[in-house]
Amino acid sequence: MVIALQDYTPLGDDDLPLLKDQEYILINSSHTDWWTVQNDKGATGFVPSIYVAEKSGTNFERFEWYNKNITRAEAEELLMTEGKEGAFMVRDSRQAGVYTVSVFTKAPGSNGEKNPRVKHYQIRQTETEEISFYLAEKYLFSTIPELIHYHQHNAAGLITRLRRPVSKDGGCSQEIWEVDPEELILGQELGSGQFGLVLEGRWKDIKVAVKMIREECMSDEEFKEEAKVMMKLSHCKLVQLYGVCTQRSPMCLVFEFMENGCLSEYLRARKGRLSQDMMLGMCLDVSEGMAYLESSNFIHRDLAARNCLVSKNNEVKVSDFGMTRFVLDDQYTSSQCSKFPVKWSAPEVIKYCKFSSKSDVWSFGVLMWEVYNEGRLPYENRTNAEVVESLSSGLRLLKPRLAPDSVHLLMEWCWKEKPEDRPSFALLLHELVQCVTFGRLYWQNQSGL
Repeated sequence: MVIALQDYTPLGDDDLPLLKDQEYILINSSHTDWWTVQNDKGATGFVPSIYVAEKSGTNFERFEWYNKNITRAEAEELLMTEGKEGAFMVRDSRQAGVYTVSVFTKAPGSNGEKNPRVKHYQIRQTETEEISFYLAEKYLFSTIPELIHYHQHNAAGLITRLRRPVSKDGGCSQEIWEVDPEELILGQELGSGQFGLVLEGRWKDIKVAVKMIREECMSDEEFKEEAKVMMKLSHCKLVQLYGVCTQRSPMCLVFEFMENGCLSEYLRARKGRLSQDMMLGMCLDVSEGMAYLESSNFIHRDLAARNCLVSKNNEVKVSDFGMTRFVLDDQYTSSQCSKFPVKWSAPEVIKYCKFSSKSDVWSFGVLMWEVYNEGRLPYENRTNAEVVESLSSGLRLLKPRLAPDSVHLLMEWCWKEKPEDRPSFALLLHELVQCVTFGRLYWQNQSGL
């Protein structure tokens, strides 16, 4: 049996689609890169071998993070030479059948240590009948590749996220899609944000949005690392990142162009002209994009109407996912800072800076409130301190006049105090689809159809 580490959309007729976390029967693994698997309906096809992991197996050679027969000292030397935050590898421990994750960090240690160093974490197993693997006790996984895949997106108890797989054969194996500055033509200004100006542009005869990065805003290395992660994410409800241009100053990100601009401005400009179908469709679009991020173990951290964009077909797509992870100032990581986006943040983010998909769910509830209030700002007449106080007292945003009861119930579900009491995005997506179906049936009955 193998488990899908992520979704896979077939590239050819002989391929089989994969759904993350689903189990499949392994038919043939003789080819290094492509394996034959069978789904629960009996259909067979090829899948990329790095997209699946055996439920009980140690065939890690195909993963770029695994280094067989390497000592602790050799691992430290390689990672120190790489010298980049989150550079990591998985290696055999001295104890047979046990594996260690070695990771480079510049983060201060608990004892105040500030020198760059390599931390080693032994991958442990639970002593239950159903074996699980973990680095941090709260985060259990059926296979080691699942564990690594998760911690590549979330530190979750480690000193840093596992950012750059390093191998003894060739250092870091990931390449970034670099845009040639000669191919990029810049046009008029579209707006400005926390990271810098956004310009209209053309790249290879495609209309694009070019996000210029203020030099004082981000560190070069962090910027490149996060861009690599963002470029791996691809979904019809996410604004697609085409590439980055680091050979010019300032550096810039090249994105899919969205003709109707940001969702918050779009809502305000069409106040009084938005139908129930349109508003529900916007929430559905965003929930689709977020369900995909959730399935990829990716946290947005700043979901709000201002960070969603609208296409010429009035389709809403999620933008700026992951961007807050490499902002150099502390506005998104410190509750003491006045710039912290308190009005979209879950209680555990405000109190403990604890981000998760469930804190994104809270923000999605606020985004739905924005949609059904046609772009109004939440808690618009209250200070951040007043908002924190009212949230602590159990108070929540009031039901928007335009929101049906079913939608308001979903908002309230998103705003449960405990993260575990909130729905997942997969469940929210299901519920919103039900709202769409019910709404259409209701209006058909009203029209006598």
